[in-house]
Amino acid sequence: MLSMEELKEIASIEQKDAYFVSLYLNVDPLFNKKGDYTVHLKNMIKNTAETLDKNIYKRVKRDIEKIDNYVLSNKRLFRKGLVLLSSTEGSFWKEYHLGVPVKNDLIVDKTPYTKHLIDLLDTYRRYMVLLVEKDSARIFVIHLGEIIEYGEVHTPDIPGKHKKGGWFALSQSSYERHIDYHVKIHLKDVLAKLGAFYTKEHIRRIIIGGSDEAVSMVKGMLSKPLLERVIGTVKIEMIAKSDDVLRKAEQLVAAFEKKKQEETIESLITGAMKIKDAALGVEDVLNALQEQRVMKLIFIKDLRLSGYSCGSCGFLTTQNVTPCPYCKGKMEFVDYIVNLAGEKAIQQGALVEVVTENKKLQEAGGIGAFLRF
Repeated sequence: MLSMEELKEIASIEQKDAYFVSLYLNVDPLFNKKGDYTVHLKNMIKNTAETLDKNIYKRVKRDIEKIDNYVLSNKRLFRKGLVLLSSTEGSFWKEYHLGVPVKNDLIVDKTPYTKHLIDLLDTYRRYMVLLVEKDSARIFVIHLGEIIEYGEVHTPDIPGKHKKGGWFALSQSSYERHIDYHVKIHLKDVLAKLGAFYTKEHIRRIIIGGSDEAVSMVKGMLSKPLLERVIGTVKIEMIAKSDDVLRKAEQLVAAFEKKKQEETIESLITGAMKIKDAALGVEDVLNALQEQRVMKLIFIKDLRLSGYSCGSCGFLTTQNVTPCPYCKGKMEFVDYIVNLAGEKAIQQGALVEVVTENKKLQEAGGIGAFLRF
């Protein structure tokens, strides 16, 4: 899983005698109906060969060939976004298979290019799962459908249940206060680590799991800013495997994401009605894409619309116009114009959100966009 710490370490790599090739490739099947990403890769390689200094190209040619072969040979591993960082001279190779599409890019430089990955960490929500009990705790992060355990806090010297005769002859009430004291010390340690980790890893939301008593105690000790980030609690055993934690936490994540999605679409429709930084309907959205004004594109997953695409400049429209009004190029009929719109938005650096279902958006044309200006 991506982490900000790892990316900063990679970005800081600089070897005076080595070049790095960084590939970002949108392999999302939704936007690559016929495996078009291989064509995009070929075009990027061709452009690099034509524009890069010849001496530098000779030095990175093996990296480019390695990347090209990898893309052609590992299609079964692909999800939506593929990132490959390579330096044969520096004996360096990193690959990331992402659950979101990325903007196509091929960069040759003295350092690995990680800005697009850092932007992804800033953009997409990272959920922390804090699994807690009175003497131990585990911290997980869920991001883009993956889960990883980052740490464990264990306090072994917390006293157990009171036995007959007392613990060092303490009374029952004194003994229980003694346990509470140790438990609170443990939880303070847990929350201190949680707070530091939360900030460092750019966590957006928190889920707390464990026994009812432990969860209640933690919520009572959380600072107000962190408590406001808690989206729910779930019963999970401390010994649960990561996959079990992910399965239970995803139910809360899905409900939260659905609520946020509904709020986003409500804001989109309101903004479009007020003609304020938003567009609704396919033609208005396509016009905004042509003007490179789209900040975030949203459309219904199964929305199918046909239209026309310019083979020269990429202009998209649902209207049968010829030639292209922008470059006079030839317009071609396409039966998947929404997918082309999504690909174009990604290439412009815009976010793309695909909605499974939403009645209000469906009634408004099934597609809309938040605009930059």
